Amino acid sequence: MILTRSEILAEIRAKRVRIQPFSPSAVGPASIDLTLDRKIRVFAPDNISFSIDKDIDYRRLTSVVDIAKGYLLKPGELVLGITQEKITLPDDLCGWLNSRSRFARIGLMSHVAAPFVCPGVSNRQVLEIFNAGPEKMRLVPGVRVCQLILQQCRGKAKYKGAFKSQRF
Repeated sequence: MILTRSEILAEIRAKRVRIQPFSPSAVGPASIDLTLDRKIRVFAPDNISFSIDKDIDYRRLTSVVDIAKGYLLKPGELVLGITQEKITLPDDLCGWLNSRSRFARIGLMSHVAAPFVCPGVSNRQVLEIFNAGPEKMRLVPGVRVCQLILQQCRGKAKYKGAFKSQRF
C-alpha cells in the first residue's frame, strides 16, 4: 500500500518517519520531494577501466565537488548527488526514489538505478543523476530533484547492509 499525503503526515507527526530537514510543503499527494545537496561526486575524466566485483567502491572512481554555484551536467554524463534530507523509516515502511516528472521531461534522470529505500534505514540518499537530454543542464543545490514514495511492508525488516551509515 502506497501512503498518501494524509498518511505520510500522520507518520511524521507520530515520529515513525523522520525527515531532517523537513518542510510540509515538500509532501505531495503521495510522495515527498527531496532536495539536492551542494556536494556531488564526479567521475574521473580519464578513461580508466575497472571490474564489476564485490570490492568495487564508487568513492575510488569519483571526486567530491562543491556545486554551491551550480554544476553544468553534460549530455550523457552521470554524477552522484546526495539529498539534503536524512530519511529515517520504521521497520514496516520502505520507500522508492523517483525522478520528478518536470525534470524527466527535459531529460534529467535524477535517480536512474537502485531506487529501493529499505525499511529501518536512517541516512541521506545517494542519487545517480544522469543527463539523457541533448543539452547541458545546470544542477543547482537546494532544488527538489526527486521524490520519495513510501510503501507499507508486510512484516518487518531492518537494513543492515554496506550503506547503513551512508558515507558520501
